[in-house]
Amino acid sequence: MTSRLEEVTPANLDAAIGLRIRPDQEHAVAPVVKSLAEAYVHPTGVAWPRLIVDDDRPVGFLMAFLGIDWHGDGSVHRSGLWRLNIAAEEQGRGYGRFAVDSVAAEIRRRGGKELYVTWHPGPDGPEDFYLRLGFRKNGETSGGQTVGVLDLR
Repeated sequence: MTSRLEEVTPANLDAAIGLRIRPDQEHAVAPVVKSLAEAYVHPTGVAWPRLIVDDDRPVGFLMAFLGIDWHGDGSVHRSGLWRLNIAAEEQGRGYGRFAVDSVAAEIRRRGGKELYVTWHPGPDGPEDFYLRLGFRKNGETSGGQTVGVLDLR
């Protein structure tokens, strides 16, 4: 696997928005086009959207949040993984782990000590994936989703 992250640009936009997850996962993660729209409307530097590419093949998309005002009142700022979309035919090949590791590296580079993520609870959600990577539930929920945190120290 020779994976890398690329900024989403006019040259790869169609590839990014063309990524499709498994139909049974569509309730749990927004499509790439919604993520890109959200990145556009947030202040510069908060959203960090990236296309996951293996060789020259787009295999997934991630969007991190960097220093977001978690409660909307300026009291808590967090960074983490906002979205993770791995193409249906590419799942189970290590791209999800690569994505989490890449976001962790970017947060560390910016001085962060924790990586947050939320997921839909339930048997068809990604909870087991995140727990296997070392995330722990912190007892919070956000919009009905479970909040997990990974210590980066």
